[in-house]
Amino acid sequence: MSSPTKRREMDLMKLMMTDYKVEMINDGMQEFYVEFHGPKESPYQGGVWKVRVELPDAYPYKSPSIGFVNRIYHPNVDEMSGSVCLDVINQTWSPMFDLVNVFEVFLPQLLLYPNPSDPLNGEAAALMMRDRTTYDQRVKEYCEKYAKSEDAGAVPEEKSSDEEVSEEEYASSDEEVAGKADL
Repeated sequence: MSSPTKRREMDLMKLMMTDYKVEMINDGMQEFYVEFHGPKESPYQGGVWKVRVELPDAYPYKSPSIGFVNRIYHPNVDEMSGSVCLDVINQTWSPMFDLVNVFEVFLPQLLLYPNPSDPLNGEAAALMMRDRTTYDQRVKEYCEKYAKSEDAGAVPEEKSSDEEVSEEEYASSDEEVAGKADL
């Protein structure tokens, strides 16, 4: 077993032993989701995000790929893809860092101290620089709308055509389609 493989396993186990909920994507240890809570005393407090982590073959010598699955309003996070623009992860990564650092230090710091001069979400960056109060309100609105525990727990899945429809779904869809009868 190579050293990067041992390190990957060790870092993943260390992360799993913390309070973070980790969900493996496939049989390997390279892709997984982590449930991440917004930092206290910030507009992100109370928000819960599912963060996708992908470890490259050369991890820990190469940084992990990090992305938010559910939407977040932040200058340094692409609103549609969830990609994170974080200098430590993307450019100055060092093998001294591990996955716990990402979730206990780097992501909370990113949310607490956004960098509007290096945006992935230009609208959020402009609003933050122009009107911080409105920006904070928009962040809270996104937390309410997209970052509840059930949003972070739900893996986006499409129903296949051969799945059975429950009685409740069947009954409610009939009522919606039929409308009310004329009396």
